[in-house]
Amino acid sequence: MTTIEFNLEWKLKLQNRFINYVKIFSTSDPESETTPSTERQWNIANYIFEELKALGLSDVSLDENGYIYAYVPSNLENDDEPVIGFISHYDTSPDFNGENVKPQIWDDYDGKDLLLNKQTGFVLSPTKFESLKDYVGKTLITTDGTTLLGADDKAGIAEIVTAAEYLLAHPEIKHGKIAIGFTPDEEIGRGAHKFDVAKFGAEWAYTMDGGEVGELEYENFNAAGAVVKIHGLSVHPGYAFGKMVNASLLAAEFIKMLPENETPSTTKGFEGFYHLTDLKSDVSEAKIQYIIRDHDAEKFETRKEFITAKVAEFNQKFGEGTAEIEIKEQYRNMKQQFEGKMHIIDIAEQAMKDANIEPKIKAIRGGTDGAQLSYMGLPCPNIFAGGINFHGPYEYVALESMEKAVKVIINIAKAVKKI
Repeated sequence: MTTIEFNLEWKLKLQNRFINYVKIFSTSDPESETTPSTERQWNIANYIFEELKALGLSDVSLDENGYIYAYVPSNLENDDEPVIGFISHYDTSPDFNGENVKPQIWDDYDGKDLLLNKQTGFVLSPTKFESLKDYVGKTLITTDGTTLLGADDKAGIAEIVTAAEYLLAHPEIKHGKIAIGFTPDEEIGRGAHKFDVAKFGAEWAYTMDGGEVGELEYENFNAAGAVVKIHGLSVHPGYAFGKMVNASLLAAEFIKMLPENETPSTTKGFEGFYHLTDLKSDVSEAKIQYIIRDHDAEKFETRKEFITAKVAEFNQKFGEGTAEIEIKEQYRNMKQQFEGKMHIIDIAEQAMKDANIEPKIKAIRGGTDGAQLSYMGLPCPNIFAGGINFHGPYEYVALESMEKAVKVIINIAKAVKKI
């Protein structure tokens, strides 16, 4: 087996590539109907497009919707291996500020509190996040406490690009053709909507979009988004008796109608939830946004029916037309798409073991582009990218975790995959 010599030069390539990516503002917007959903995503899309061309990948393209495709050519004399792919997304979550990211590098982490921002006193502490204790002696990359980091999923992109560069620089590592795809808008559930599976040309692929080292996932939530609009009536408060209908107060009452023990913070494992993600209101109008999640398909349908029934119940109490709901499907559990195709998982599991990583096969309490792509005919399990505490100012990633992800990609690339 060819040894992957990931020396300091390659570690710095990986680190610097990731730092460059996270500094580019690329938050997506669920309110937008365009693809990409934000103009700013074109900045990173164009940056990556030019980078891939400069590295010498083949057939590099950037389409009108912001999807990037590129290929590492096969270097086998008699290539009868299936084309496989690796996919990540370059948008960051609208859940927290993603503008003006100032990543900080902490070499040889000592296991103590990290003061991320002297002005605000913002601290990343192992007292609050015990996972930090697993990274003593590692190189951590964090935020400055004012933004998210963007390891979800710019770590995945940095890993895939670095692995591709490594394969091109080491022709002694034999592999079949490798397809690479980068998408916009994954964070708002639309990352795979316009992905060209036929053009991509892979028999299967892997999203590099998981968390801690060793994660390997091929089942996920069924997912939908729900928007509840409540209509009030605004009049001067001095003359409001018997007339005013305060949409903000009604919104608060509707929120209480959903079970308080079925939220992300009160559920785990295979338990589903209703997650209130946004609330905008004044006296006249209120807009409540939820995401609905469940691993079980029947329970998922029941959840959608339940929230719809609550809107009807709300209108019975306050008058027909007071509230309305719109539910949009986002993605489905991809588990059933791997029936008879478990070799796809087996290859990734062995690639981890070959990199001295213990595989942690589990269900995703979330979703990836791979969930939708699996239903589009491209089986696509999810592999760790190394980031921790996504979507907020406590987000961090260890350089060593990213390095391990690169090695897993390379091990998958060189594995014998013909069935």
